[in-house]
Amino acid sequence: MTNAIGQSIPRKEDFRFLTGTGQYTDDVQQPNQLHAYFLRSPHAHARIRAIDVAAAKTSAGVAAVFTGADLDGKVNGLPCGWLITDMNGQPMKEPPHPPLASGKVRYVGDAVAVVIAETLDNAKDAAEAIAVDYEMLPAVVDPAKARCPGVETIHDEAPDNTCYVWSIGDRQAVDAAFAQAAHVARLDLVNNRLIPNAIEPRAALASYNRGEASYTLYVTSQNPHVERLLMSAFVLGLPEHKLRVISPDVGGGFGSKIFLYPEETVLTWASRQVERPIKWTAERSEAFLADAHGRDHVTRAELALDRDGKFLAMRVHTTAALGAYLSTFASSVPTILYATLLSGQYTTPQIYCEVTAVFTNTAPVDAYRGAGRPEATYVVERLVETAARELKIAPAELRRRNFITRFPHQTPVALCYDTGNYEATLAEAMRIADVAGFEDRRRHALARGRLRGLGYSAYIEACGLAPSNVAGSLGARAGLFEAGEVRVHPTGKVTVFTGSHSHGQGHETTFAQVVAEKFGIDTADVEIVHGDTDRIAFGMGTYGSRSIAVGGTAIVRAADKVIAKAKRIAAHLLEAADADIEFADGKFTIAGTDRSVAFAQVALSAYVPHNYPLETLEPGLDETAFYDPTNFTFPAGTHICEIEIDPATGETRIVRFTAVDDFGKVINPMIVEGQVHGGLAQGIGQALLEGCAYDAETGQLLTGSLMDYALPRSDDLPSFDVALKETPCTHNPLGVKGCGEAGAIGAPAAVMNAITDALWTLGIRDLPMPATPQTVWRAIRSAPQGRTART
Repeated sequence: MTNAIGQSIPRKEDFRFLTGTGQYTDDVQQPNQLHAYFLRSPHAHARIRAIDVAAAKTSAGVAAVFTGADLDGKVNGLPCGWLITDMNGQPMKEPPHPPLASGKVRYVGDAVAVVIAETLDNAKDAAEAIAVDYEMLPAVVDPAKARCPGVETIHDEAPDNTCYVWSIGDRQAVDAAFAQAAHVARLDLVNNRLIPNAIEPRAALASYNRGEASYTLYVTSQNPHVERLLMSAFVLGLPEHKLRVISPDVGGGFGSKIFLYPEETVLTWASRQVERPIKWTAERSEAFLADAHGRDHVTRAELALDRDGKFLAMRVHTTAALGAYLSTFASSVPTILYATLLSGQYTTPQIYCEVTAVFTNTAPVDAYRGAGRPEATYVVERLVETAARELKIAPAELRRRNFITRFPHQTPVALCYDTGNYEATLAEAMRIADVAGFEDRRRHALARGRLRGLGYSAYIEACGLAPSNVAGSLGARAGLFEAGEVRVHPTGKVTVFTGSHSHGQGHETTFAQVVAEKFGIDTADVEIVHGDTDRIAFGMGTYGSRSIAVGGTAIVRAADKVIAKAKRIAAHLLEAADADIEFADGKFTIAGTDRSVAFAQVALSAYVPHNYPLETLEPGLDETAFYDPTNFTFPAGTHICEIEIDPATGETRIVRFTAVDDFGKVINPMIVEGQVHGGLAQGIGQALLEGCAYDAETGQLLTGSLMDYALPRSDDLPSFDVALKETPCTHNPLGVKGCGEAGAIGAPAAVMNAITDALWTLGIRDLPMPATPQTVWRAIRSAPQGRTART
């Protein structure tokens, strides 16, 4: 298929999902399999005085019971994969993260013991017989108060509950710019904590092979090779090749399945102790407690402008909650992935950001769809919109005065944007959203007793996470390359092995489109294999919208190697010089002639090398390539949200949402549109509905089920108007940038800007997320001009 790229080909993988033949971790069954149940702490902060497991061990069907004491000295703590150096040049504080709590519990849901039994019911019954003697300690929940004098210390290694205080930018230059500013916009912002809630809960199935002294772990992971590396080398002390990690079909991740978790670590270790396979599947209530959460920032942000509305400088101070322990990439999210994006789409000459990362008695916080980029966009776009209203400049016009228009562009916060066209996405979004007709719609709404608002969000994100040398200099403890292997079979069919992992992105379709176009074959003739460390050379997995930009490029490079070798085979078959062979549309042709040989014939000849110059050309057609980018990719776009508020109830209804995105070259527009829709739903969910809450005194999770934590439903969302503009990435051969996180990055600011636009004349300058009906209603009731709106 010579024009596969750019076509909305239906997803190849959907047949098995729609017919119930997909295989998820919980679907995998092994002979003689046991089941695990984790006893979790009911307290946010307490010392463990004693644990009595004697009764549990004698309970019906129990094979083993383990506590932290059983693992001490045998299993190391879970590692953090990114080292942040603080403002004083000191490494961040890294307290141990034991897979089972040892000596202390630090959040509600911290695993205290594991019961392994013949059935799950046996394991649950036995867990009820475990007696734990706790000494209660005060809980630290609010990140803004975690460093206050007299607050309880969570880890001895961090006496003031501070992991690091980190900064980027020229503070003195920023302060000088603020001193000269004609206007300063200021906001105090909270980026609300979120619970990921992937449709498939986390699960693991571990087994030990005594004959080979090896382990196999089925697990719901976005990056099985990273899981294997961290668990084998840093936690269990195993030779890496003795641990096989298989991540089969995965039902969503959104970042929450990137990390190495305690449960699969304990199961892998315990499988050798009991010499039987052990399965664990999280219940939804466990997922609320123990999955890594997202966001949770408290920020003071300021934007300095001159008399003409040009940005002079930005100053940001953020306190970021890390939760009770450092999760795998937690330290990088509020620093490298956040502060480096505070330039947004603008030419702001000076930026200073200071981040204080603190431990709290809550679930660990790590990457969640967007990972730092939504938090940065929220700060920038809320500030820009606020400044526009204070200066009485149209929000679109203020953005235009400050857009970056020349590329490449070096920002004051480390990144260099290679390309973009921010005016194009803004103009198209305004056209589709009919911004010109908004004031008429606002007047009609007011006549009906409703308040209308329009909000913009001009976002940018850094995707294709890499390059390794840059990431390494910033503290990454692993490479960020990707691997691809392209194996052409004798029949001309192709199998692609990729280190990227698909858990809803459609890789089996989009990667097949890329390879089909390279070889001039049908996408049906291309098989994509991922998720098995014994079948894939290596790979860093899927996150940060990196799959097509990094994983796809590795596949392209491997395919180029295949074509280069195939040309030599074709030259032999056609009795021509290698340099005279051209390849296009699935045929190898002698340049300037009509003599050719088909791709499939060359493939067969590679494996049936009759009259083959074996001394110079070895058989087979199978090539591997690794790709490490030279820069990030920078998707960008404009989102415009139009809302209507009922001031009597505070209900906010989104009547229109427009998203115009620049993802570079698009492989499959249908899949891209689906990714945008999903991201928008999550971003709108954060703005209007979702908010993880802990009791401020006890640290109990108050939003521990779908009865208390409101996920968006179809009737909460409008029919989205989406469109694409294209400026190809300049440093990868596909020209792609990535699309998976854009909706979640741009939407929250667009929604909240629309709400504050509707309420601005009432004297309401800001609202916290989520802007629930109660939150909006209370704000209107207490506003200086709220009485007018209520009547």
